[in-house]
Amino acid sequence: MAYVSSTRKSSDTLINRFAALRVDAIEAYNNWRVYRTTLNELNSLSTRELADLGINPSMVRRIALEAAYGKSA
Repeated sequence: MAYVSSTRKSSDTLINRFAALRVDAIEAYNNWRVYRTTLNELNSLSTRELADLGINPSMVRRIALEAAYGKSA
């Protein structure tokens, strides 16, 4: 019979993992709020107002995503 007798010692405790998960969830929620706020504000503008800003209506979603999550590669 073969036995494995090794103990794995993790530097992160369960409490630390939950704390990190909480921080990640809060950050994701805040990013989502920035996205929704930006999207709603840009969608409330008329086509003419968007044109004055140099924004095509098809660019609104991308601009909101960049505002919340940064430029993607």
